[in-house]
Amino acid sequence: MGRISIFQRIFGKAKPPESGVARAEIIGGGNSFAAWSGDAYSNDIYRSAVDAIARNAAKMKGSHIIKYRNHERAEGDCRINRILQIEPNPYMSAFDMLYKLITHYYLYNNAFAYMQRDERGQLAAVFPLNPVHAEFMSDAGGVLYVRFIFSGGKETLLPYSEIIHLRRNFNGNDILGDPNDALSPALQLAHTQNEGIISAIKSGASLRGILRRTQIASPEMLKQIKDNFVKDYLDVTNNGGVAAIDSGSEYIPLDNKPYSIDEKQMQAVKDKIYNYLGVSEAIVNSSYNEDQWAAFYESTIEPLSLQLSLEFTRKLFNDRERAFGNSIMFESGRLQFTSNATKINMIREFMPMGLLTVNQALEILNLPSVENGDRRIQSLNYVDADKAEEYQLARAKAPAVLSAASGEGKGAADNE
Repeated sequence: MGRISIFQRIFGKAKPPESGVARAEIIGGGNSFAAWSGDAYSNDIYRSAVDAIARNAAKMKGSHIIKYRNHERAEGDCRINRILQIEPNPYMSAFDMLYKLITHYYLYNNAFAYMQRDERGQLAAVFPLNPVHAEFMSDAGGVLYVRFIFSGGKETLLPYSEIIHLRRNFNGNDILGDPNDALSPALQLAHTQNEGIISAIKSGASLRGILRRTQIASPEMLKQIKDNFVKDYLDVTNNGGVAAIDSGSEYIPLDNKPYSIDEKQMQAVKDKIYNYLGVSEAIVNSSYNEDQWAAFYESTIEPLSLQLSLEFTRKLFNDRERAFGNSIMFESGRLQFTSNATKINMIREFMPMGLLTVNQALEILNLPSVENGDRRIQSLNYVDADKAEEYQLARAKAPAVLSAASGEGKGAADNE
């Protein structure tokens, strides 16, 4: 029995498209994707910034939930949750899948994943795709397809409805995110700086001085004199640091001061790349404080969470399923990077109002849950709004009842 390739394992279960798609045409103009050739990932500044975003965003937890009209929320299909939270496909974990998707998202401004379904149409796996070219096509019925071409020359045609597609810088094209051409100048500056530093180091170590002959000598003799001088006096083993030469030679040392790139210029190039990606240097080198993490979460992680949630929801469920409250939610523990003082203050404020369960409070503090910890504790100082209204109405009626009672007593006394 022959081996099954990864390509066959991923796309072997894909339903063949309708025959009409063979006559499909590319819709619109320029609706095709090609992997960016700028090789940004080879730049250390760019790669470290993308890695910082991807490894933090990959901590998100995808869940199938069902929201009812009364705003109650219930856990959905456990099989979908296992795929999204543990093993989306046989080759990677959920963390790996999200990391790869988000890395492609920033490298190419387009990230693709194929939703493989079983014979019943249920989600079976999710595979991130890394095509070198993607072409969008539509058939006579208006159904959209994507023709993917991969690095080995293999290609496949898939319905767009089965493709998770994340887009960044979504502006100039009807379907695709714009390429990273705007980043090229910053990457070229960073590359030039690195090359300049290497060249300066090499030039500083290559020429230390000139050994000038005051007497005529053949080229062969000059080379031999130079080699002997370097071997005897410029080698690291020459601990004395003193050179002895005869009257026929004169050594002229050169004061080579290698060119050093200004630190502000280097920082300016870093900032250009970080700003383009929406990340700060503190996040990249993990020196952030609570406020810096909150800003990064709200500006970068939260939009990714929303984009993933909406794309998985609209591609995984049809209109009827979405109408019944089915959705995919990608969430991240925002509070895990806050200080203990902030966590304690939040628990102190929220628990008396009944907003947190005991286990939720323990989770915020990174502590294990306890038995019967899903109950809520509420202070008697906080009551339900309907109860408060009943209480106020009861108090408003109480003086009238007392007044009537006292009036009856007074009349009885007068009659006596």
